[in-house]
Amino acid sequence: MNNTAMILIFVGLFLAGGVISFWKQKQSKSVILVLAIGSVMCLASGLLRL
Repeated sequence: MNNTAMILIFVGLFLAGGVISFWKQKQSKSVILVLAIGSVMCLASGLLRL
């Protein structure tokens, strides 16, 4: 596992935690959507780099 894949997976999981936190705080749906899209993109690119 190279460093880039590990960093992308870590950032994706961090953003997923932000999505869950913002959902519980009843934040705006557009902010949650942007975080969710970023999280999915980071996780997908990290997994594809493996």
